[in-house]
Amino acid sequence: MKRVINFNAGPAAIPLPVLEKAQAEMLDWKGTGMSVMEVSHRSKEYEEMHNHAQALFREIAGMGPEWKILFLTGGASTQFFQLPMNMLYDGKTADYIVTGHWGKAALKEAKRYGQINVTSTEKDGVFRSIPKQNELKLDPKAAYVHYTSNNTIFGSQWHYWPKLGSAPVVCDMSSDIFSRPFPAGEFSMIYAGAQKNLGPSGVTLVAIKEDFLAKAKEDLPTMLAYKTFADNNSLYNTPPCFSIYILDLTLGWVKDQGGLVAMEKTNQEKGRILYGAIDASGGYYACPVEKESRSLMNVVFRLKGEELEEKFVKEAKAAGIIGVKGHRSTGGIRFSTYNASSVQNIKDAAAFMQDFQKKNG
Repeated sequence: MKRVINFNAGPAAIPLPVLEKAQAEMLDWKGTGMSVMEVSHRSKEYEEMHNHAQALFREIAGMGPEWKILFLTGGASTQFFQLPMNMLYDGKTADYIVTGHWGKAALKEAKRYGQINVTSTEKDGVFRSIPKQNELKLDPKAAYVHYTSNNTIFGSQWHYWPKLGSAPVVCDMSSDIFSRPFPAGEFSMIYAGAQKNLGPSGVTLVAIKEDFLAKAKEDLPTMLAYKTFADNNSLYNTPPCFSIYILDLTLGWVKDQGGLVAMEKTNQEKGRILYGAIDASGGYYACPVEKESRSLMNVVFRLKGEELEEKFVKEAKAAGIIGVKGHRSTGGIRFSTYNASSVQNIKDAAAFMQDFQKKNG
């Protein structure tokens, strides 16, 4: 068996112990004689695991019982319209802080439902930074404030938790959730597609406080109302059982590693190694993101010319390092170094970068 260094942006690397556990249980899960993909979602065995995943998420995040943990589908992209559909009605307004492609996509959907007050760091179609606290324009009467904590395409990340006034705060944490501690009490809702740090694609996790949930619009299509999932423990219809199962195993792995404090320490070390290799290259590798805004999850950089970048991607793959081509909208190189990427993976990647520069400098 050969395992590559997987820097795909999503679906992304899953911790090896999680994959091995799933492999061992594939044919006979919990003594049922079936895979978790085959059991009824109404069974005692499945519901126990389902509830365990919710409880474990709350525990790791430091959330109390006032938080509802929902398992939805459709990815974060569905949350871009489901959130305003539920919360932005009857002339309400919302604040959107846009720092990347996906924040911009969320803004586009929100504008369909109400008036939006926008703070954006976009310049000439590019995002290179995170705004300072004093640059935020906020409406104290907003139904909610929305921002994206990490930007997968442009490689930037919030390294401070902004003070956003009295309005409920909603955060798309898809690409850096559980990579570090976060002040759960300052949020009213967070959401994340699982396919980066929480497990496989197919399930979207929404954590929402009961007092914010109570403000949701009543007259909505059943499957688009947050209350449907909250009132039925995300079991109104058949959930993505296998994805939730892997999520549960992944949460267990995070806890075994030491939780979010340990995750942050490891991710900071990974960032120090990779950005150190970039900055020590004498300009051979160039990161377009302002230093104080550089992401620890998605490290982006350019080489001198697309031809050289294509050669880098090809030789990286031959060296067992895959998924390094930048997003189609930006080009360049991108290493997505989520929780499952080990420090040794990053050391090996940095060594490849140094060797490539020597051979092609």
